[in-house]
Amino acid sequence: MFDGGLRRRLVFGLAVLTATGVLELATPAQGAHAASGCPGQRVKTVPFATGRLEVYRSGPYTCAVTLAKKPGAKRPMSVLLQVRGGRAVVDSGRFGRLAGPVKVRSATKCIRAVGAVSGKSGATGWILC
Repeated sequence: MFDGGLRRRLVFGLAVLTATGVLELATPAQGAHAASGCPGQRVKTVPFATGRLEVYRSGPYTCAVTLAKKPGAKRPMSVLLQVRGGRAVVDSGRFGRLAGPVKVRSATKCIRAVGAVSGKSGATGWILC
């Protein structure tokens, strides 16, 4: 029905498509982390009226971002991340989609994070102690 050359090309094409699909299924979380700008595993999400605060942990580092519920027009946004006993790292300004990422070396110390969009905010309290 098919000559040998056509059959080889069809089998090769099918193998490439299958491999691509397997790779996509094997890494579904990469897109979410890439969008936030924070590496690692998400350990906390705090939703609030105008957005959400996301906290990630990767090795001895903790990272946080604030994402607007409705991306678009620039509005006041901020994200704060602090290690207990240390100074807070803050990113604030007028953003359309997200504030941050901000990153601290936290190792085994407690951290707290606060995110705000247009005057509404959410906070973690002290976590990851």
